Amino acid sequence: MLKFVEKPQAFPGKRAPELRAEDFREIADRYATPTAEDQAGRCSQCGVPYCSVHCPLHNHIPDWLRLTAEGRLREAYELSNSTSTMPEICGRICPQDRLCEGNCVIEFSGHGAVTIGSVEKFITDTAWEEGWVEPLAAGPSRGQSVGVVGAGPAGLAAAEYLRGYGYEVHVYDRYDRAGGLLTYGIPGFKLEKHVVMRRVERLKQGGIVFHEGFEVGRDGTLDELRQRHDGVLIATGVYKPRAIKAPGVGHRGVVDALDFLTASNRKGFGDAVPAFDDGSLNAEGKHVVVIGGGDTAMDCVRTSIRQGAASVKCLYRRDRANMPGSQREVANAEEEGVEFVWLSAPGAFAAADAAESAVTSVKASRMRLGAPDASGRRAPEIDPAGGFDVPADLVIKALGFDAEDLPTMFGAPELGVTRWGTLLVGKTLMTSLDGVFAAGDIVRGASLVVWAIRDGRDVSAAMHKYLKAKAKAAAAKVAA
Repeated sequence: MLKFVEKPQAFPGKRAPELRAEDFREIADRYATPTAEDQAGRCSQCGVPYCSVHCPLHNHIPDWLRLTAEGRLREAYELSNSTSTMPEICGRICPQDRLCEGNCVIEFSGHGAVTIGSVEKFITDTAWEEGWVEPLAAGPSRGQSVGVVGAGPAGLAAAEYLRGYGYEVHVYDRYDRAGGLLTYGIPGFKLEKHVVMRRVERLKQGGIVFHEGFEVGRDGTLDELRQRHDGVLIATGVYKPRAIKAPGVGHRGVVDALDFLTASNRKGFGDAVPAFDDGSLNAEGKHVVVIGGGDTAMDCVRTSIRQGAASVKCLYRRDRANMPGSQREVANAEEEGVEFVWLSAPGAFAAADAAESAVTSVKASRMRLGAPDASGRRAPEIDPAGGFDVPADLVIKALGFDAEDLPTMFGAPELGVTRWGTLLVGKTLMTSLDGVFAAGDIVRGASLVVWAIRDGRDVSAAMHKYLKAKAKAAAAKVAA
């Protein structure tokens, strides 16, 4: 250990930009074993592990780094897996530069953070290859069932824990494959789909029943699920795209980010996708403009490159230092040929012919940063210096997501919501309906996968407590 002075930081090597832009494979392979051990050995084993403190799951990071450095990989995996249901997924897609690695003590000392995410990926991928990932073991049957609405990271994490407690678990999801945004929202170059599917298959083999293509409100109401199960968890995530209020936003060729990414991921699965095949959701040969500065925008620009776009520009209303997306993702995008137009925002979308109504350019406003807003960030405002036009055949709106109107969709008007449309829960994570809990983005708003997993872990413990009390009360009633 403590090799951070003599051993420089080294991430797994990335493929050349021109090669990785030709496919949707992950851009870097995992470490060779000696390199992983060396990089794990850079950990300073500090007394207060800020990496763990700033991890939403509070993973035992220094401990499994030490085990990795000592060549005790199976023990490292078991410790990593003890706090996370998806360590290899978090190792791939967590913004480590903002969480664990960004708070690494040796990063503060100027030696470069321990490459925690890459080691985490290495540990669990090795575990899968070596057969160390054990089947999901269900606990002794409790005679109660739980319905989980949503097969994203929060729902999957909760389902796994609840099955371990001994409940019969049914997962309902509107899509034809489980995984939520892990499956259809995140591109393969960040998270190859077999990584998600093997996790889902493990849950299925563990006795969790998946009802894919089941939409609450269309195929059954929330009340019907409540009658069918002893407890219900709503973990739908947030899927309503935030709108742009600008003239011409309805022109053909102005599309939502999730529609674009879902079409691309479905093609990767080999599905028939008419909107991709007819060019509506395909960037090939087009001048693409992506609006936004978060991780979804980065996914869109890098997907456009791989689809063969003629050019790809990203318009963001703040500067580089104030963008919410991962700086590593920005660097990857720039290497692959994306042009970032900082301090710019769409003012209108132009079309050459009103009858044709196909977008031809984005009329952008130059922006500047003014006084800090309520969050403490400097608020963008229009720069009176003027605007400019950006040619565009395809404009992708990636401004984030809000909650859908679940009370209406689910036929449950009594389901309480906040002023942002997210579900209102108490300290027990129960909603306004008895026995109905909620977790993940549908409670906290659009957030990170690692937070969704944490929420799934927390809500499963809360539901376990509730269901035990419910069973005890039912038994007492029968005895009386």
